[in-house]
Amino acid sequence: MLVLLGSSLLAGCAADYLNNYDTMTLAAGDSQKANQLLQTVDPYNPASNNTKIEGDGARSVGVVQKYKLPPTPGPTTSMTVNVGPTGAATQ
Repeated sequence: MLVLLGSSLLAGCAADYLNNYDTMTLAAGDSQKANQLLQTVDPYNPASNNTKIEGDGARSVGVVQKYKLPPTPGPTTSMTVNVGPTGAATQ
């Protein structure tokens, strides 16, 4: 019983050791860039503070109405198309 208890205690310590790998991750080497971005005073584009969005309201309403209403059908033509040789005699 004492041996089983001792081995289970040692196995618990080994679990933390096995979580450390000797491999590289995809983010390896990005620490300088990450630290630089953390210390940037204002990382946003200065134009992002502009809340006045330029636009034409009447034009926007026209575009929305164009998508809401079904398209009008085009003009119909009364054209006859004859297919076949001209002047062919039928028997």
